[in-house]
This record gives sequence, C-alpha cells and structure tokens, in this order.
Amino acid sequence: MTSTGTPSSSRATHGGTPRPGGAGVLAGRTVSRIGYGAMQLERLHADRAAAVALVRRAVERGVDHLDTAQFYGDGFVNEVIRAALRPADDVVVVSKVGAAPDPGGPLPLRPAQRPEELRASVEDNLRSLGTDRIPVVNLRRLDTGPGLRAEGDQRVDLDDQLAVMTALRDEGKIGAIGLSSVTPDGLRRALPAGIVCVQNAYSVVSRDDEDMLALCSAEGVAWVPYFPLGGAFPAMPKVADEPAVHTVANRLGVTPAQVGLAWLLHHAPNVLLIPGTADAGHLDANLAVGEIALDASSLAALDAVRSRSADVPLG
Repeated sequence: MTSTGTPSSSRATHGGTPRPGGAGVLAGRTVSRIGYGAMQLERLHADRAAAVALVRRAVERGVDHLDTAQFYGDGFVNEVIRAALRPADDVVVVSKVGAAPDPGGPLPLRPAQRPEELRASVEDNLRSLGTDRIPVVNLRRLDTGPGLRAEGDQRVDLDDQLAVMTALRDEGKIGAIGLSSVTPDGLRRALPAGIVCVQNAYSVVSRDDEDMLALCSAEGVAWVPYFPLGGAFPAMPKVADEPAVHTVANRLGVTPAQVGLAWLLHHAPNVLLIPGTADAGHLDANLAVGEIALDASSLAALDAVRSRSADVPLG
C-alpha cells in the first residue's frame, strides 16, 4: 500500500504556508497531512499561556487539522484551542465523544456510550470550543484497541449511536462523523452513514488493522492512527524498540520517532497524522517529518517489519 506520491502545489499550502506533510483530505476539506493531537496539552494545565502559544505555533507552521476532546483535561484542552484559534486560521477541529472524565478511576476516563451521553458530550464540546458547529466528531467505540471496554448499560448497539450522531449532523451541530476504536465489521456497518475518518491504534509495529486501512483507502475514508509510535500501555510494542527503525534513522540522520511517523505518511495516501506533544521543540520535529524522504530500500525494510501487536491489559 506504500505511496510516495506528492500533493499538487496548489493544495500544499495553507494561507501561503506549506502544509506539513503536504495536502490530505478530511471530510471533503483539504488539510495538512500532519496535524496536531491536543491531548498532551493537559500537561500544561499550570501554564495556560504556554499551551495557547503551542497551538498558535502549530497553526503558524501550517497545521490546519487539530484533534481534541472535551474529556481531555475536563474541558481545559478545548478551552485552550478556543483561545488560540482565530477565524482566519480556517482550521478543521475534530473532537470525539464516547467517554467522560473519571479522575478517581483506574483509568482517567469512563465509558459514556449511551445516545443521550453522546448528545450531551457534543453539547459540552460546543460550549468549551465556543462554536455552534464542530467540523468532525469521532464516535469512540470501545470494541477494540487498548484502554476502555464497555460493560453493562454502556454496551450500546452501533446503530443506536449512529442514529444520534446522524441527528446531530442533520441539526448542524456537527459537520461529519468519524469512528474511533472500531472493528472492521463496525466500520462496514457504519459506512452508509457517511463516515469520513477512522482513528485506531496503528503503527509500523502494530498493523493488525491493515485490511481496515485498505478498506478506508478504497472508500475515501481518512485513516488517522492514534498511538502512532506505540508504547502507550505497558504491553504495547514501541516503534523505538524496532531495530529496522533504528537502522533507517541512523542512515538518514533523524530520530526513530520521525522514521515511524514518516513511514505512516508513505504507507498510504489517506493517512493523516495527529502526533501530540506539550513541547515546542518536539512539535517542530514532528512537523519536519513531512520532509523526510524514505528511499526504496528503507521502505522495504520498514514494510517488512512484523507486527508485534499484543492483547494489551486494560489496567
């Protein structure tokens, strides 16, 4: 599925600034293929000004695709984005629903899968972002991937969830629907609702969803991998532990993390990245990934890496 094509120059800039990673498509909009995942802004809770400055830095570097959620910092991250963005920035903000903050729990989140909870979460996102419409909202299912699992009354049929998401779209409160932590069967069932993106855990060392990536590519659905470098949970494989990644990184004079992200961009044309960080230098390193050219031998070595995905304990 490797693609080394480059976007046309007419789409590769945003407001005159080159789009990091070139141009991709999300919900019918042209966006930078390297966006920004805002979850780690929670680390800057004690320095809101620094958090706002980091978002501004990303936007001024050409990022026009931000990924967030009301449950990131219990509204803090959304409020930072609201403060940082200006109408002229023309940024596609993507949020998600399906979980709620749970500071005292074994994980910092709890499931919030019931239709009424999804609607309430969209309303909370609208308020904290200070908008009357969110361009894309991902429904976070709890069927697969590391982290939460639904139990009891949180086990909700996908069709019931899609019904409320479609109603919210019809009401103009959300522009488009995406899915997160979804199975191939769930994606196939949801496609008639007009799914524009899928967010699943995926990396060069965790490729169990390769067939689903191919389905998304065929259907024109953006593939937005989370945990693109792995290692977020104890048993989850890390891209930086893969010898082939280090070999390529040493050859190119870049970091293993940059190689892992660059491979994702090269692997399929519908891949959009949302690496997150709370550090300006790390942000710059992530955005520079779009300039890394992987030659045929490097791509072959990385493509040959065997997926080391494991059934990650939920904690």
